[in-house]
Amino acid sequence: MITHGKDIKIFSANSNPKLATDIASNLGLSVGQSSVKHFSDGEISVNIFETVRGSDVFVVQSTCNPVNDNLMELLIMIDAFKRASAGRITAVIPYFGYARQDRKAKARDPISAKLVADLITAAGADRVLTMDLHAAQIQGFFNIPVDHLLGSAILCPYFAEHINTQDTVMVSPDLGSVTRARYYAERLDIPMAIIDKRRPKANVSEVMNIIGDIKDKNVIMIDDMIDTAGTIVHAANALKERGAKKITVGCSHAVFSGPAIERIKESPIEEMVILDTIPLPPEKMLDKITVLSSANVFAEAIDRIYEDLSVSTLFV
Repeated sequence: MITHGKDIKIFSANSNPKLATDIASNLGLSVGQSSVKHFSDGEISVNIFETVRGSDVFVVQSTCNPVNDNLMELLIMIDAFKRASAGRITAVIPYFGYARQDRKAKARDPISAKLVADLITAAGADRVLTMDLHAAQIQGFFNIPVDHLLGSAILCPYFAEHINTQDTVMVSPDLGSVTRARYYAERLDIPMAIIDKRRPKANVSEVMNIIGDIKDKNVIMIDDMIDTAGTIVHAANALKERGAKKITVGCSHAVFSGPAIERIKESPIEEMVILDTIPLPPEKMLDKITVLSSANVFAEAIDRIYEDLSVSTLFV
């Protein structure tokens, strides 16, 4: 029984074509010939210009802003490949939108992350490849295999090479990120501190206390995503007020919506290290922002999936 397609084909919708090209290049391939356009009324039109019959197809699409357009592009593209008799279809979603809506926080809330998982499965995806889900339990929302890569495989080597770990402390910006920060601290062999904060309402945070010694220390703050940057900048200001020296921030997904860029620009953060899971437009690029490529890790995962090899070695 053939368990996967006869060859690898990488296709891209409109959210992150550069990353798709970089992934394909790492595999010695070109991005498949297709077009994803919009009709005048906003409907999405997908055209595939090469045969995919029996192929192992990987569709690269981050569901970032505009979230709903990018999600629909992904769903319609998956459907097109399914109807074109692709051997196996993998949705490569470097940034998984709606991941923050993973539970009922109050009465009558939807669990939108589960709905999106159902839509991707219903469209015809055979598996999902993603990175740093905001909530790891979203893997369980799918009834198909999910390979969950970690941005630490890219960020940790960068920090180890570019930052003097003497007198450096890893800081979790909130209690929810403690596990992630502890993992980074262990890999870099540095101590850890935690910011205990209270969030009075959405996108507003108030720093209450810093647990750990950060006075006269260089600090690295790590998070999975930065949206409006309110939390991370507020935390950076608190660290600076309490005697921290150089402040470096690392994150996998630079959502950077609303006032994020202005806040980062005016903050005491000296370097912001991000991955390219979400494309950063030129107008948002600051001198203090460093963009690292995730293409190598995704390409390696795609190659292992195609060859039916273990992907777990990439999770570290």
